[in-house]
Amino acid sequence: MPTPVLHRLFSTAMIGAVLLMTSTASAAATTPSEATSALSLTPYEASFSASLDKGVAIDGGATRTLRQLDSGLWHYDFRVSSFIANITESVIFRWQDQQVIPLRYRYHLSGMLIRDRERLIDFNWQDGMVSGRYEGKTFELPLRPGSLDPLGYQLQLHQDLRAGLTDVTYQVVDKGRYDEDRFQVIRQEPLKTELGEVETLVVEKVRGEGSGRETLMWFAPQWQHLLVRLTQKEPDGSRYQIHLEDMDLSERPTPP
Repeated sequence: MPTPVLHRLFSTAMIGAVLLMTSTASAAATTPSEATSALSLTPYEASFSASLDKGVAIDGGATRTLRQLDSGLWHYDFRVSSFIANITESVIFRWQDQQVIPLRYRYHLSGMLIRDRERLIDFNWQDGMVSGRYEGKTFELPLRPGSLDPLGYQLQLHQDLRAGLTDVTYQVVDKGRYDEDRFQVIRQEPLKTELGEVETLVVEKVRGEGSGRETLMWFAPQWQHLLVRLTQKEPDGSRYQIHLEDMDLSERPTPP
């Protein structure tokens, strides 16, 4: 499988959550209630399997881990291990007023017969600047309100869904520029997982007309809106999927 395909399958660009002084997430259809406006973060670890269309399995897996550091800051990371490539991605951030405030983002890709890739992003909120390195070139940008990194926005999406938002937009610093990523809840449906059947919210990444690419994500409200499935259809018709295999989440309720 070509390296770009593996990268798209596991990359943060797919979850695409998430990902910050004041979030640019907007409640186009729903406003969070007072009962959900003070959500806290819950440390967790989740493992995923991946597959290509026609059921061809990838010899590898992925894990997501959220933990709090002794300093009070948070560490969120995503790791992929396979016979083709290894990916390590992480962000250290501050959790304040229900918002992810990124401080340091790191990404590293390595593997057989491929060129190592590295991305660095540092957020200086005091000076109002964000700097980093992409493809060997450095960049510097003025910080926008609600700026997020390519991994932190996924966590922000996760938390905003918990708060009842159904239409959100994020300003994400990626590849030396700002991307505006929008997500919408399009339906609710039950989903069978390795851990049992659970009700889910189906979220779509909103793209421009003629994009030809479709990204759908399934989040389980009963499991604190944890991502349990993701599918992406490419313009050439290829389809990639990841599925939740196991998780360590406190206060995990058992689906009926």
